[in-house]
Amino acid sequence: MRKHVGIVGTGIYLPKKIMTAKEIADATNGVWTEEAVKSKLGINQKCVPGESLEDGTQEMGAAAALDCLRNTGVDPMDIDVILCMGEEWKEYPLTTSGIYIQEKIGARNAWAIDIQQRCCTCVAGMKIAKDMLMADDEVDTIMVVGGYRNGDFIDYTDKDMSMMYNLGAGAGAIILKKNYGKNELLGSHIMSDGSLARDAGVEIGGIVNPMTVDNINEAYKSLRLLDAKHMKDALNVISMPNWMNCIDKSLEKSGLTRKDVGYLAVLHFKYSQHIGMLNNLGLTEDQSIYLSDYGHIGQVDQILSLHLALQEGKVKEGTIVSMIAAGIGYAWAANVIRWGAVQE
Repeated sequence: MRKHVGIVGTGIYLPKKIMTAKEIADATNGVWTEEAVKSKLGINQKCVPGESLEDGTQEMGAAAALDCLRNTGVDPMDIDVILCMGEEWKEYPLTTSGIYIQEKIGARNAWAIDIQQRCCTCVAGMKIAKDMLMADDEVDTIMVVGGYRNGDFIDYTDKDMSMMYNLGAGAGAIILKKNYGKNELLGSHIMSDGSLARDAGVEIGGIVNPMTVDNINEAYKSLRLLDAKHMKDALNVISMPNWMNCIDKSLEKSGLTRKDVGYLAVLHFKYSQHIGMLNNLGLTEDQSIYLSDYGHIGQVDQILSLHLALQEGKVKEGTIVSMIAAGIGYAWAANVIRWGAVQE
Protein backbone atom coordinates (compact mmCIF):
# COMPACT_ATOMS: atom_id res chain seq x y z
CA MET A 1 0.00 0.00 0.00
CA ARG A 2 1.29 3.46 -0.88
CA LYS A 3 2.18 5.86 1.91
CA HIS A 4 -0.76 8.01 3.00
CA VAL A 5 -2.50 9.59 6.00
CA GLY A 6 -5.98 8.56 7.09
CA ILE A 7 -8.53 9.92 9.54
CA VAL A 8 -9.30 7.49 12.35
CA GLY A 9 -12.21 9.42 13.82
CA THR A 10 -13.56 12.44 15.64
CA GLY A 11 -14.72 13.60 19.05
CA ILE A 12 -16.89 16.50 20.17
CA TYR A 13 -17.74 18.38 23.34
CA LEU A 14 -20.66 20.82 23.45
CA PRO A 15 -21.75 22.82 26.50
CA LYS A 16 -25.24 22.09 27.76
CA LYS A 17 -26.20 25.76 27.89
CA ILE A 18 -27.72 27.36 24.80
CA MET A 19 -28.55 30.90 23.72
CA THR A 20 -31.63 31.17 21.53
CA ALA A 21 -32.27 33.48 18.60
CA LYS A 22 -34.67 35.43 20.80
CA GLU A 23 -32.02 35.86 23.49
CA ILE A 24 -29.54 37.10 20.89
CA ALA A 25 -32.13 39.56 19.56
CA ASP A 26 -32.91 40.76 23.07
CA ALA A 27 -29.19 41.28 23.73
CA THR A 28 -29.04 43.71 20.79
CA ASN A 29 -31.68 45.87 22.52
CA GLY A 30 -34.11 45.34 19.69
CA VAL A 31 -31.78 46.30 16.83
CA TRP A 32 -32.17 42.72 15.57
CA THR A 33 -35.44 40.79 15.71
CA GLU A 34 -35.67 37.10 16.50
CA GLU A 35 -36.78 36.40 12.94
CA ALA A 36 -33.85 38.35 11.47
CA VAL A 37 -31.38 36.47 13.67
CA LYS A 38 -32.82 33.23 12.32
CA SER A 39 -33.24 34.17 8.66
CA LYS A 40 -30.29 36.50 8.05
CA LEU A 41 -27.68 35.35 10.55
CA GLY A 42 -28.80 31.73 10.34
CA ILE A 43 -28.98 31.08 14.07
CA ASN A 44 -31.82 29.18 15.73
CA GLN A 45 -29.71 28.73 18.82
CA LYS A 46 -26.05 28.37 19.70
CA CYS A 47 -23.96 26.59 22.31
CA VAL A 48 -22.53 28.89 24.97
CA PRO A 49 -20.42 28.15 28.04
CA GLY A 50 -22.04 27.66 31.41
CA GLU A 51 -20.65 28.80 34.73
CA SER A 52 -18.84 25.52 35.41
CA LEU A 53 -15.11 25.26 34.80
CA GLU A 54 -15.82 22.19 32.67
CA ASP A 55 -16.71 24.68 29.92
CA GLY A 56 -13.26 26.26 30.02
CA THR A 57 -11.34 26.23 26.75
CA GLN A 58 -8.76 23.67 27.85
CA GLU A 59 -11.27 21.50 29.72
CA MET A 60 -13.57 21.36 26.71
CA GLY A 61 -10.60 20.39 24.54
CA ALA A 62 -9.72 17.56 26.93
CA ALA A 63 -13.35 16.38 26.92
CA ALA A 64 -13.42 16.30 23.10
CA ALA A 65 -10.11 14.42 23.08
CA LEU A 66 -11.50 11.80 25.46
CA ASP A 67 -14.63 11.50 23.31
CA CYS A 68 -12.42 10.96 20.26
CA LEU A 69 -10.47 8.23 22.05
CA ARG A 70 -13.72 6.50 23.04
CA ASN A 71 -15.11 6.74 19.52
CA THR A 72 -11.98 5.41 17.84
CA GLY A 73 -10.61 2.96 20.40
CA VAL A 74 -7.18 4.56 20.06
CA ASP A 75 -4.90 4.04 23.07
CA PRO A 76 -3.72 7.47 24.30
CA MET A 77 -0.26 5.95 24.74
CA ASP A 78 -0.15 5.47 20.95
CA ILE A 79 -0.50 9.19 20.23
CA ASP A 80 2.84 10.67 19.18
CA VAL A 81 1.92 14.36 18.80
CA ILE A 82 -0.92 16.61 19.94
CA LEU A 83 -1.46 19.70 17.80
CA CYS A 84 -3.73 21.92 19.87
CA MET A 85 -5.93 24.31 17.90
CA GLY A 86 -7.58 25.67 21.06
CA GLU A 87 -8.05 29.40 21.31
CA GLU A 88 -5.89 31.83 23.29
CA TRP A 89 -8.82 32.81 25.52
CA LYS A 90 -8.52 30.07 28.12
CA GLU A 91 -8.34 29.28 31.81
CA TYR A 92 -4.81 30.59 32.38
CA PRO A 93 -2.97 32.83 29.87
CA LEU A 94 0.49 31.66 28.77
CA THR A 95 -0.22 28.02 29.62
CA THR A 96 0.13 25.51 26.78
CA SER A 97 -3.24 23.92 26.16
CA GLY A 98 -1.89 20.96 24.22
CA ILE A 99 0.32 19.90 27.10
CA TYR A 100 -2.60 20.22 29.53
CA ILE A 101 -4.75 18.03 27.27
CA GLN A 102 -1.88 15.54 26.96
CA GLU A 103 -1.89 15.10 30.74
CA LYS A 104 -5.69 14.92 31.02
CA ILE A 105 -5.98 12.10 28.47
CA GLY A 106 -2.89 10.15 29.54
CA ALA A 107 -0.95 10.58 26.28
CA ARG A 108 2.38 10.21 28.07
CA ASN A 109 4.35 9.19 24.99
CA ALA A 110 3.29 12.27 23.03
CA TRP A 111 4.67 15.76 22.80
CA ALA A 112 2.30 18.68 22.36
CA ILE A 113 2.28 22.15 20.87
CA ASP A 114 -0.30 24.92 20.45
CA ILE A 115 -0.91 26.25 16.93
CA GLN A 116 -3.11 29.17 15.95
CA GLN A 117 -4.69 30.59 12.82
CA ARG A 118 -8.02 31.56 14.39
CA CYS A 119 -10.96 29.79 12.75
CA CYS A 120 -8.70 28.28 10.06
CA THR A 121 -6.65 26.33 12.60
CA CYS A 122 -8.37 22.97 12.17
CA VAL A 123 -7.75 22.74 8.42
CA ALA A 124 -4.24 24.17 8.81
CA GLY A 125 -3.58 21.79 11.69
CA MET A 126 -4.66 18.80 9.63
CA LYS A 127 -2.26 19.83 6.87
CA ILE A 128 0.57 20.22 9.40
CA ALA A 129 -0.30 16.81 10.84
CA LYS A 130 -0.24 15.15 7.43
CA ASP A 131 3.05 16.78 6.50
CA MET A 132 4.60 15.60 9.78
CA LEU A 133 3.27 12.07 9.37
CA MET A 134 4.57 11.82 5.82
CA ALA A 135 8.01 13.24 6.68
CA ASP A 136 8.86 11.87 10.14
CA ASP A 137 9.44 8.14 10.57
CA GLU A 138 9.03 8.50 14.34
CA VAL A 139 5.49 9.89 14.12
CA ASP A 140 2.57 7.56 13.36
CA THR A 141 -0.46 9.07 15.12
CA ILE A 142 -1.42 12.72 15.66
CA MET A 143 -4.40 14.27 17.40
CA VAL A 144 -5.59 17.73 16.37
CA VAL A 145 -7.76 19.07 19.19
CA GLY A 146 -8.97 22.25 20.84
CA GLY A 147 -11.68 24.24 22.57
CA TYR A 148 -13.28 27.57 21.70
CA ARG A 149 -15.33 30.19 23.55
CA ASN A 150 -14.39 33.52 21.97
CA GLY A 151 -18.05 34.49 22.03
CA ASP A 152 -17.42 35.60 25.61
CA PHE A 153 -16.02 38.84 24.17
CA ILE A 154 -19.03 39.76 22.04
CA ASP A 155 -20.85 43.03 22.74
CA TYR A 156 -24.29 42.50 21.21
CA THR A 157 -24.95 46.24 21.25
CA ASP A 158 -22.06 46.78 18.81
CA LYS A 159 -23.79 46.83 15.41
CA ASP A 160 -20.52 46.31 13.53
CA MET A 161 -20.11 42.93 15.25
CA SER A 162 -23.29 41.34 13.88
CA MET A 163 -21.14 39.05 11.72
CA MET A 164 -19.86 37.52 14.97
CA TYR A 165 -23.13 37.26 16.89
CA ASN A 166 -23.02 33.58 15.89
CA LEU A 167 -19.90 32.82 17.96
CA GLY A 168 -20.55 29.84 20.22
CA ALA A 169 -18.58 27.44 22.38
CA GLY A 170 -17.38 23.85 22.23
CA ALA A 171 -14.46 21.64 21.29
CA GLY A 172 -13.44 19.09 18.70
CA ALA A 173 -10.78 16.46 18.17
CA ILE A 174 -9.66 14.45 15.16
CA ILE A 175 -7.04 11.69 14.98
CA LEU A 176 -4.87 11.18 11.91
CA LYS A 177 -2.74 8.08 11.38
CA LYS A 178 -0.01 7.13 8.93
CA ASN A 179 -1.01 4.35 6.50
CA TYR A 180 -4.38 3.88 8.19
CA GLY A 181 -5.84 2.32 5.06
CA LYS A 182 -8.99 4.43 4.83
CA ASN A 183 -10.42 7.95 5.05
CA GLU A 184 -7.44 9.52 3.29
CA LEU A 185 -6.61 13.18 3.77
CA LEU A 186 -5.69 14.33 0.27
CA GLY A 187 -4.80 17.87 -0.82
CA SER A 188 -4.97 21.08 1.19
CA HIS A 189 -4.64 24.73 0.24
CA ILE A 190 -4.31 27.74 2.56
CA MET A 191 -4.16 31.47 1.87
CA SER A 192 -3.61 34.47 4.14
CA ASP A 193 -3.81 38.24 3.56
CA GLY A 194 -1.75 40.36 5.92
CA SER A 195 -3.47 43.59 4.88
CA LEU A 196 -6.32 42.47 7.16
CA ALA A 197 -4.11 41.33 10.04
CA ARG A 198 -5.37 43.91 12.56
CA ASP A 199 -8.83 44.61 11.23
CA ALA A 200 -10.45 42.47 13.93
CA GLY A 201 -9.41 41.39 17.40
CA VAL A 202 -9.77 42.02 21.12
CA GLU A 203 -9.03 45.73 21.47
CA ILE A 204 -8.31 45.95 25.21
CA GLY A 205 -6.01 43.75 27.25
CA GLY A 206 -2.86 43.55 25.17
CA ILE A 207 0.34 45.59 25.06
CA VAL A 208 -1.13 48.43 22.97
CA ASN A 209 -4.21 48.95 25.16
CA PRO A 210 -3.55 47.37 28.57
CA MET A 211 -6.38 46.49 30.90
CA THR A 212 -6.88 49.06 33.68
CA VAL A 213 -9.23 49.61 36.58
CA ASP A 214 -11.20 52.04 34.43
CA ASN A 215 -11.62 49.83 31.35
CA ILE A 216 -11.77 46.34 32.82
CA ASN A 217 -15.50 45.84 32.23
CA GLU A 218 -15.25 47.13 28.67
CA ALA A 219 -12.22 44.91 28.03
CA TYR A 220 -14.22 41.74 28.48
CA LYS A 221 -16.57 42.78 25.65
CA SER A 222 -13.96 44.26 23.32
CA LEU A 223 -13.76 41.77 20.46
CA ARG A 224 -14.27 44.30 17.70
CA LEU A 225 -13.80 45.19 14.09
CA LEU A 226 -10.88 47.56 14.57
CA ASP A 227 -11.25 48.79 10.99
CA ALA A 228 -14.78 47.78 10.08
CA LYS A 229 -14.99 49.55 6.71
CA HIS A 230 -11.68 48.20 5.43
CA MET A 231 -12.46 44.67 6.52
CA LYS A 232 -16.01 44.54 5.19
CA ASP A 233 -15.12 46.24 1.91
CA ALA A 234 -12.21 43.86 1.36
CA LEU A 235 -14.08 40.68 2.29
CA ASN A 236 -17.00 41.57 0.03
CA VAL A 237 -14.57 41.51 -2.89
CA ILE A 238 -12.06 38.79 -2.06
CA SER A 239 -13.58 36.33 0.40
CA MET A 240 -15.66 34.08 -1.86
CA PRO A 241 -13.05 34.04 -4.67
CA ASN A 242 -10.36 33.10 -2.15
CA TRP A 243 -12.51 30.32 -0.74
CA MET A 244 -13.21 28.95 -4.19
CA ASN A 245 -9.52 29.18 -5.06
CA CYS A 246 -8.67 27.15 -1.95
CA ILE A 247 -11.31 24.58 -2.85
CA ASP A 248 -10.16 24.30 -6.46
CA LYS A 249 -6.46 24.13 -5.55
CA SER A 250 -7.04 21.47 -2.89
CA LEU A 251 -9.10 19.44 -5.36
CA GLU A 252 -6.43 19.85 -8.05
CA LYS A 253 -3.78 18.57 -5.62
CA SER A 254 -6.07 15.59 -5.00
CA GLY A 255 -6.57 14.77 -8.68
CA LEU A 256 -10.24 15.76 -8.42
CA THR A 257 -12.64 18.50 -9.53
CA ARG A 258 -15.69 20.25 -8.09
CA LYS A 259 -18.02 17.63 -9.59
CA ASP A 260 -16.43 14.98 -7.37
CA VAL A 261 -17.35 16.68 -4.08
CA GLY A 262 -20.09 14.86 -2.20
CA TYR A 263 -20.11 16.68 1.13
CA LEU A 264 -19.12 20.18 2.23
CA ALA A 265 -17.92 20.48 5.85
CA VAL A 266 -18.11 24.23 6.15
CA LEU A 267 -17.99 26.80 8.93
CA HIS A 268 -21.17 28.49 10.07
CA PHE A 269 -21.76 31.82 8.38
CA LYS A 270 -24.85 33.67 7.23
CA TYR A 271 -27.33 31.51 5.35
CA SER A 272 -27.07 33.37 2.04
CA GLN A 273 -23.32 32.71 1.94
CA HIS A 274 -23.87 29.05 2.76
CA ILE A 275 -26.32 28.64 -0.11
CA GLY A 276 -24.05 30.65 -2.43
CA MET A 277 -21.14 28.34 -1.76
CA LEU A 278 -23.26 25.24 -2.31
CA ASN A 279 -24.49 26.70 -5.61
CA ASN A 280 -20.94 27.48 -6.71
CA LEU A 281 -20.03 23.84 -6.13
CA GLY A 282 -23.20 22.41 -7.65
CA LEU A 283 -24.23 20.86 -4.33
CA THR A 284 -27.63 20.53 -2.68
CA GLU A 285 -28.46 21.46 0.91
CA ASP A 286 -28.52 17.72 1.72
CA GLN A 287 -24.80 17.60 0.91
CA SER A 288 -23.87 19.80 3.85
CA ILE A 289 -25.07 20.54 7.38
CA TYR A 290 -25.91 24.13 8.23
CA LEU A 291 -24.89 24.60 11.85
CA SER A 292 -27.87 26.78 12.74
CA ASP A 293 -28.46 24.93 16.02
CA TYR A 294 -24.83 25.23 17.15
CA GLY A 295 -23.50 28.58 15.96
CA HIS A 296 -19.96 29.21 14.81
CA ILE A 297 -17.64 27.34 17.15
CA GLY A 298 -14.55 28.73 15.46
CA GLN A 299 -12.10 26.11 14.26
CA VAL A 300 -14.30 23.33 15.66
CA ASP A 301 -16.93 23.74 12.92
CA GLN A 302 -15.28 21.42 10.39
CA ILE A 303 -14.87 18.57 12.87
CA LEU A 304 -18.43 19.06 14.14
CA SER A 305 -19.79 19.04 10.59
CA LEU A 306 -17.95 15.81 9.72
CA HIS A 307 -18.96 14.25 13.04
CA LEU A 308 -22.64 15.02 12.43
CA ALA A 309 -22.46 13.96 8.78
CA LEU A 310 -21.12 10.54 9.74
CA GLN A 311 -23.92 10.14 12.29
CA GLU A 312 -26.55 11.14 9.72
CA GLY A 313 -25.12 9.00 6.91
CA LYS A 314 -24.28 11.98 4.71
CA VAL A 315 -20.65 10.81 4.55
CA LYS A 316 -20.11 7.16 3.71
CA GLU A 317 -17.83 4.88 1.70
CA GLY A 318 -16.51 6.79 -1.32
CA THR A 319 -17.74 10.26 -0.33
CA ILE A 320 -15.38 13.10 -1.24
CA VAL A 321 -15.44 15.61 1.60
CA SER A 322 -14.31 19.21 1.22
CA MET A 323 -13.56 21.01 4.49
CA ILE A 324 -13.76 24.82 4.28
CA ALA A 325 -12.53 27.39 6.81
CA ALA A 326 -11.75 31.08 7.24
CA GLY A 327 -10.25 33.01 10.11
CA ILE A 328 -9.81 36.66 10.99
CA GLY A 329 -6.37 37.89 10.12
CA TYR A 330 -7.36 37.00 7.36
CA ALA A 331 -6.98 33.38 6.26
CA TRP A 332 -8.88 30.94 4.04
CA ALA A 333 -8.36 27.18 3.80
CA ALA A 334 -9.73 23.99 2.29
CA ASN A 335 -8.82 20.33 2.28
CA VAL A 336 -10.12 17.15 0.67
CA ILE A 337 -10.85 13.79 2.28
CA ARG A 338 -11.80 10.60 0.46
CA TRP A 339 -13.91 8.63 2.93
CA GLY A 340 -13.56 4.87 2.79
CA ALA A 341 -10.84 2.55 1.55
CA VAL A 342 -7.64 4.11 0.23
CA GLN A 343 -7.31 3.84 -3.54
CA GLU A 344 -4.06 2.46 -4.90
